[in-house]
Amino acid sequence: MKEIIIGTRGSDLALWQANYTKNRLAEIGINAVLKIIKTQGDKILNLRLDKLEGKGFFTKELEDELLNGNIDVAVHSHKDLPTTNPPGLVIAAVSEREDPSELLLILKDCVDVSQKLSLKKGATVGTSSNRRKAQLLALRTDLNIEDLRGNVPTRIQKLRDEDYDAILLAKAGVNRLNIDLSEFHVEVIDTTEIVPAPAQGALAFQIRENDNDLFAVLQHLNHQATAEEIAVERKVLNLFEGGCHMPLGCYCKKENGLFEVWTSKAETDEDFPDRFFLRAGSTEGLAENIVANFSKERKMPAKVFISREIGEHSYFRKALAKHNIEIDGRSLIRTFPIVNILDPFYLKNLDWIFFSSRNGVEYFFKLNPILAKKVKFGVVGRGSEDTLRKFGHLADFVGESGDITEVAEAFAGLAKGQTVMFPRAQDSLLSIQKSLGTDTKIVDLPIYETVVADQINGTGAEVLIFTSPSNVDAYFAENLLEPEQKVIAIGNSTGKKFEQMGVKYTLPYSPDEIGLAEAVFGI
Repeated sequence: MKEIIIGTRGSDLALWQANYTKNRLAEIGINAVLKIIKTQGDKILNLRLDKLEGKGFFTKELEDELLNGNIDVAVHSHKDLPTTNPPGLVIAAVSEREDPSELLLILKDCVDVSQKLSLKKGATVGTSSNRRKAQLLALRTDLNIEDLRGNVPTRIQKLRDEDYDAILLAKAGVNRLNIDLSEFHVEVIDTTEIVPAPAQGALAFQIRENDNDLFAVLQHLNHQATAEEIAVERKVLNLFEGGCHMPLGCYCKKENGLFEVWTSKAETDEDFPDRFFLRAGSTEGLAENIVANFSKERKMPAKVFISREIGEHSYFRKALAKHNIEIDGRSLIRTFPIVNILDPFYLKNLDWIFFSSRNGVEYFFKLNPILAKKVKFGVVGRGSEDTLRKFGHLADFVGESGDITEVAEAFAGLAKGQTVMFPRAQDSLLSIQKSLGTDTKIVDLPIYETVVADQINGTGAEVLIFTSPSNVDAYFAENLLEPEQKVIAIGNSTGKKFEQMGVKYTLPYSPDEIGLAEAVFGI
């Protein structure tokens, strides 16, 4: 085959992507050369991205060169592409996806680990993405979000110059450029916390639709699993009729034969986003189902009960208040410490301390433990992670999934052959402990007990959320479930109580306020 001309923008990241393509083609015996093309997005640097005219301001000039026959293939960051190709062009293949998570880079003197995302109060964060802004403000209303333009090294230099306290970038770009970030505090924000842009982390190889020979060649570069996943995300974007400026995050991954999809959508960059999570066995009708759940005509519950006090400024309260949903929040249990002094012997030679609840964190640190610097912390869910932050510690392992079996398996791999302490409730089910191998030493520390409250009143709420097995026992000791009421169980152990009762329930993906808000939105 003749030498292929690859069209690319001139930024460091675009050149990496083009050279990656050139090297992949070389592996199958195809020679290629690069042609650098400036786009509207490269030339106009004084405007916010959403103020630029039209769509495809990082792609149009590349597409024109393709149509004019001056290049053979254009390599794009897939997330920059409009959802429809210009007539005469087609996406021939997509690359395997790089990590689609977000990366928060923070100046070290602006770090406060006791705050969510480790950002000091009122920090100024740079991002040009409406999607990132809406989701960041949902997590931290105190942040100041300022526009940030330029290629990846330019953005990082602006942080070095202290134009911002922190900046938010796609992890994929930083990984590809292999940039040294040691001068900053780095927080990786999981895709379940800030949902990425559709197709984030994947490359698109665009060609003329009649170039059949090149289409066949590019199938060697095509990653079918990625193509299947991002097709769902791009279809959601297309059905919402949104360009790259819509505050829309959509991320699909196939896990254990099922497609798991997270979607976050806001009306504007300052609007609180709605979140939806869905599992499905097939991609057929999946995007349509997701979009239907965001319909303004959809009936939402008027009232939701949750077996936990809910703070005035909590994520969960704000997510429900947006739809005028009343919250009946009350814990049906009380907790009491059963250890008042912690013998230093227990803290010797620990590698890990693992918490399966926020109460476990609170009661443990009330004992003023003196810990070795090497000790690492594991938690189930972001709620326990946020509580751990209040005591000045970051979690080294966060079990994101509400499926405790998945969490246990992931942690078991990390803790193999080490010593792990479990500060816990006296009646804990020991789910994590039971999954650890015999070569892992367990230091068991029951530190608090739960007592069920008496005479608990029922609720007329349409949705009932239970946050522990004890709360299930407490509520149903004196109340029945009405036929029209729906149940959400925060995790497997709570869900098992409902299985024993023969009651259907929903399990959120993550056992935290975002996961619970997603579950309510999905009912």
